[in-house]
Amino acid sequence: MHRCPPGNQAALGEGNVRTIKAILCASAIILATGVAAQPVAHDDSAAVEIVPAQPDWAKSDPEMDRYLDDLMSRMTLTEKIGQMTVLTSDWDSTGPSIRPNYVEDIRAGRIGAIFNAYTADYTRELQKLAVENTRLKIPLLFGYDVIHGHRTIFPISLGEAASWDIDAIRKAARISATEAAAEGIHWTFSPMVDIGRDARWGRVSEGAGEDTFLGNAIARARVEGYQGEDLRAVDTVLATAKHFAAYGAAQAGRDYHTVDMSDRTLRDVYLPPFRAAVDSGVASFMTAFNEVDGVPATGSQYLLSDILRGEWGFDGFVVTDYTSINEMVPHGYARDLQQAAEQAVNAGVDLDMQGAAFMEHLQQAVDDGHVDEATIDRAVRRVLEAKYRLGLFDDPYRYSDSAREKATVYRDDFLEAARDMARRSMVLLKNEGDVLPLVGNGRSIAVVGPLADSKADMIGSWAAAGDRETRPVTVLEGLKARLGNSATISYARGADYDFNAAGSTDGFDEALAVARDADVIVAVMGERWDMTGEAASRTSLDLPGNQQALLERLVATGKPVVLVMMSGRPNSIEWADANVSAILHAWYPGTMGGHAVADVLLGDYNPSGRLPMTFPRNVGQVPIHYDMKNTGRPIELGEPGTKYVSRYLDTPNSPLYPFGYGLSYTEFAYSAVALSAEQIGPNDTLTASATITNTGRRAGETVAQLYVRDLVGSTTRPVQELRGFEKFALEPGESRTVSFTLTPADLAFTRADGSFGWEPGAFRLWIAPSSGANASVPVEFNVSRP
Repeated sequence: MHRCPPGNQAALGEGNVRTIKAILCASAIILATGVAAQPVAHDDSAAVEIVPAQPDWAKSDPEMDRYLDDLMSRMTLTEKIGQMTVLTSDWDSTGPSIRPNYVEDIRAGRIGAIFNAYTADYTRELQKLAVENTRLKIPLLFGYDVIHGHRTIFPISLGEAASWDIDAIRKAARISATEAAAEGIHWTFSPMVDIGRDARWGRVSEGAGEDTFLGNAIARARVEGYQGEDLRAVDTVLATAKHFAAYGAAQAGRDYHTVDMSDRTLRDVYLPPFRAAVDSGVASFMTAFNEVDGVPATGSQYLLSDILRGEWGFDGFVVTDYTSINEMVPHGYARDLQQAAEQAVNAGVDLDMQGAAFMEHLQQAVDDGHVDEATIDRAVRRVLEAKYRLGLFDDPYRYSDSAREKATVYRDDFLEAARDMARRSMVLLKNEGDVLPLVGNGRSIAVVGPLADSKADMIGSWAAAGDRETRPVTVLEGLKARLGNSATISYARGADYDFNAAGSTDGFDEALAVARDADVIVAVMGERWDMTGEAASRTSLDLPGNQQALLERLVATGKPVVLVMMSGRPNSIEWADANVSAILHAWYPGTMGGHAVADVLLGDYNPSGRLPMTFPRNVGQVPIHYDMKNTGRPIELGEPGTKYVSRYLDTPNSPLYPFGYGLSYTEFAYSAVALSAEQIGPNDTLTASATITNTGRRAGETVAQLYVRDLVGSTTRPVQELRGFEKFALEPGESRTVSFTLTPADLAFTRADGSFGWEPGAFRLWIAPSSGANASVPVEFNVSRP
């Protein structure tokens, strides 16, 4: 039995140097690997007990209980249902519809929360409607999609994940919360903790990538950043873990599509980051659009009641995604909206977002006996508790302070933090002949491509209240600001990223002219900002439009070409990898992105990002991820050209770039791994150590990554699983010994009989700079029976 307090993270060193030895104990356990020499009869001592967390903000409050008991005793059923309804204002649109007359609904007490409303003055105006016009004067809760920044926009979430820097990610969420709260927002619909393994799905841009262990760490960091240490502080917002659950496994990578998977995969891969959020004290959950095992998630008692409430002890509130109750009708799960409302509330939904299904139908459902009023009371209580804990009953206007708003948004230190986060997120994929960093003095640089001087594209999708027109710094602007008159910089857009531009050569002549006159070409290419995010799935991962054709013409000039990629997903850039001199993936780097790109290209910052998702050679390999199963005919068993193994006829099995991969302007050497023991028992710990040395001439950061493989289990196990990482800096010639600690409980998984725990057996272990069996020489150890 394995128990430890919530939040068990071990740190080495200072600042951003952090070793994740056991993310959250319970949550790190949930995503662990299995351990068996053969199918075994499980001993109870090998089972893992998952202990529900109790965050400080959720502890018992007798004064709150008395207040809410009295309030609810005076509420009519109509007023209760109103607290279970959240509608959008008309300031922003994040879905297909806006309900008219929402202002009248507020005055009538038919709404408990509003989303897509911000600024101190506007939220105060709407709050006044609720507090001064309704019978019980219950304040509104204001929510918004603060995903990777509010006004100051950080890199997209997948880009932040590429930093592998937990402290920096937590800080970005803290700044986002501070800005949002200063504009009257109480609640963010973030973090998205869906595991994403199919790059065709546009919403991979919102998540932390393909890996459960890394996803757990980032889920915790974002919840902690948004919610801070005290929910009553006016610079915190309620966080929302979304989308519950398995949304990232939509078939064919098509948004909103069906999800079909085993319960084992659900529990071992897709649920753990949600559990990590629960144990970090997340205040709310959002349901997913997809179905799981034939039942839409918004109507799934298995997800919302059995697992979330029953197994995990979650005590916050659950909100639907945009109109997802209504969508259970076209799903074919509900015959009409009346039944859909009943299914959702009985499954465990507390708040109906935008569909007005509760508003229109719950009264009738109670009258008909299909919904117990006690179910309504539990949901309302959860919503009112959130408002109470935010201090809104004490002062409904406490977040709507225009003086604080003016002093907070776009603060200089926030902008500098966004620039630093952008630098940390960038991944150097290729650097042939040390073309990078660029030498600027006295040189001429041709900057080419549709994303080189496009402010709108810099901040990506889900950019909240970010200024897309004037604030973002483009790559062209960043290079000019950094180099001034010390270099000649010429620019041509050259190509177009619109799909319908394929085959066109418009703009090529101008681009080639500036390229021929330059010493080096910086091609800034990728996807338009709205080609990723919600409802932005693709069947191709190639460069859209005529960018590839221009890139080939640029390479043909014989000048060195540096490709700066901007996109919200892994792209298939195999031709570029084979032909251009250097490739830097910058994602959508945010408000200060142009300065950050210049910092990296010119060597003011040594790139340290690592991929949070595997990059395929082409879309035919998708979905592709590093922790695959081996199959009974792995390609390694066959000689070259062997037919009857698991392979493709036209491309290697291997990815273009593996999970965890990233280059630096310096080199790092990894020693052989040393183990504290070759065998451990049920109550023992194993320490794995390696020495990393900076063998290059520049200071730089590396990410030491711990991978484990369970060689034989009662169910088949992945070929590798991440179980720890540490990011740290080394000066030239400097060495550091990193150590990771494992216990048998860290190797737990959902076993053949459905129980969760570890098994005895043999394991392989790597400490390496990336995933991949050849990334370093593995060592082996054994775990003995209880």
